[in-house]
Amino acid sequence: MTIPVTALAKQPVPDVFPAPIKSVEAGSAAAKAGVRPGDVLMRVNGEAVTDVLAYRHLLSQGKATLEIARPKEAPRAMTGVAGTTQDHHRLQLSAPPSLEDTFTFDVEWEDPGLEFEEVLFDGIHLCANKCDFCYVHQMPRGFRKSLYIMDDDYRLSFLYGSFVTLTNLSEGDINRILDENLSPLYVSVHTANQDLRKDMMKWWKLKVKDEKAVQIRGMIERLESIDLYTQIVLVPERNDGENLDDTVDYLSSRPNVISAAVVPIGLTSHRTNLPDVRTFNKEEARDSLRRLNIWRKKFLTERGTRFVFPSDELYLLAGEPLPSEEEYEGFPMLENGVGMIRDFLTEALPELPAALPEPRRVILATGTLFAESLDLAVEPLRAIEGLTLEVRSITNKTFGPATTVAGLLTGRCFRHAIKTGEADLLIVPPTTLRYGTELMLDDVSLGELRQEFRMDVRAGGATLGELARVILDGAQSSGHQWGMSAHAVKDSGHTPLEIEVAERGMRGQA
Repeated sequence: MTIPVTALAKQPVPDVFPAPIKSVEAGSAAAKAGVRPGDVLMRVNGEAVTDVLAYRHLLSQGKATLEIARPKEAPRAMTGVAGTTQDHHRLQLSAPPSLEDTFTFDVEWEDPGLEFEEVLFDGIHLCANKCDFCYVHQMPRGFRKSLYIMDDDYRLSFLYGSFVTLTNLSEGDINRILDENLSPLYVSVHTANQDLRKDMMKWWKLKVKDEKAVQIRGMIERLESIDLYTQIVLVPERNDGENLDDTVDYLSSRPNVISAAVVPIGLTSHRTNLPDVRTFNKEEARDSLRRLNIWRKKFLTERGTRFVFPSDELYLLAGEPLPSEEEYEGFPMLENGVGMIRDFLTEALPELPAALPEPRRVILATGTLFAESLDLAVEPLRAIEGLTLEVRSITNKTFGPATTVAGLLTGRCFRHAIKTGEADLLIVPPTTLRYGTELMLDDVSLGELRQEFRMDVRAGGATLGELARVILDGAQSSGHQWGMSAHAVKDSGHTPLEIEVAERGMRGQA
C-alpha cells in the first residue's frame, strides 16, 4: 500500500470510494471468486467503505457481500528502481471503474484475502490548525509533495501512532472512534488551558466541523473508553512553567490518559510570515526538567508509573544526564524522541578485536545535538589498531542550524560536510531514511552518495552493538527508520503485518 498525494484530490462517485486491490491471496475466497489485482472494491454489504479499518469492521460482523468492479482498461503501474528517486510503485487507474460492470461474492467469518493499494480509500483528513510551531509551515521548497500535506487523521493515529489534535473531528468521527474502539490514539494536547491552546494552535473556524471538538478537556473526557498517549510540544514562555504543571496535573487526572511526552519546540530557518518563537535555552530546559521530575517522582510513588516522559532533546538542551533504561518503562514513545538515545545504548559493544585485517577510515555522521553523546559511546572502538574513527557533527544546511536532530539531515547536508574519498566508510543515522528505502527526505539515495563520495555509505545501527558490527563487519543495519511519523505513513508501503496489527488493535489486543 501507498497513500499517494493524489488521494487528496479524489473525486469518487457519490457514496463510493473505489479501493484498488494490490494483491489477492492464492486460494482465498476472493481468488475463487475471480478477483484479481487491479480490480476495485466498491462496497461491502451495500455500504461505501472509507478505509481499511471500516472494511475490517464490516467483515467482523459475520457474513459480508463484497462488490467488485473491474476497470475498463488494464491498470497502469508506475515502476522504478527501489530506493532511488525513481521509486514509484503505485497502481494508477487508467480509467475509472464502471459501476455497471461489477460482480459480488460472499464471505462468512472469513478473510477474503485482499490487500489494498491504500489504507485510506477516501483520502487523508487534513489539519484544521495553523499552529505557531507547525513543522510543515517551516518546510523549505523543493521536497516531494507528501511532506507538505498537513494531515491530522485519527485513523492514521490508530494504525501508525501519528499524533493528532482532534480539532477536525466531526460528531460521526467521534462516534466511530467509540463504536469501533479505535484505541489507543495519540493526541497532541500541548496545553490543557483552552484559551492558550486556541492561541497556540489557531484553528481555522471554517475547517472545524464540530465546535465541541476543539475543547481539549471535553474531548479527552468524552473519549474516556479510549486509551490516549499524549504529547506536549513545549514553547518557551508560552505553555511551560506553571502552565506545564497545570497541564500535567490535568492529564494525570484522566484514567484514559496513559502517558504524556514532553518535546521542546523544533524550528527551522524557513519561518517566513510566521509568529516569532524561539527554542529553549539551557536554564529554561533545566527548569522544565525540574518541574517534570517532581511530577515523575510523585506519580511513581502513587501510581507505579512516571506517567510523564521528557524527550531526549530536552535532557541534551539542559545538559542533564539521560534517565536509566528502567525509567523509560518499555520505551512506549520512541518515535517521538523519548528514549531513543538510551535505547540505542541498551545493547553494549560486542567483544572488540585488537586490530583490523586492513586499515579502515570511518566517519560517523550525526546531528549536532547527538554528536557529543555518540563520540563518548564509541570511544572504546578507537583502541582497535587500524581503525580511524571520527564522529562528525553535521550542521543542517536544509532546515538551518536551529535544526539539530539527526533524523532531519538530508543528502544536501552530507554533501556540504563530506569530502570525496576522505574515508572508506560513511555511516549516516538510520532515522534519516524514508521507511523501507535508502532515500533521504530530499530524495537523495545512499547509492548516489556512494558514487559521489567514492566510498561505502551505510545506515548506522539501531543500537550501539549493531553500529559496531556495521563498522567492523560491514553488517546491514536493521533500520529503525522512524523519521517523521506522518510522512513515513504517507510514503511507505503497507505490509500484511501492519494490517494484522490493525486487526489486533480493533479487537483490543494491541
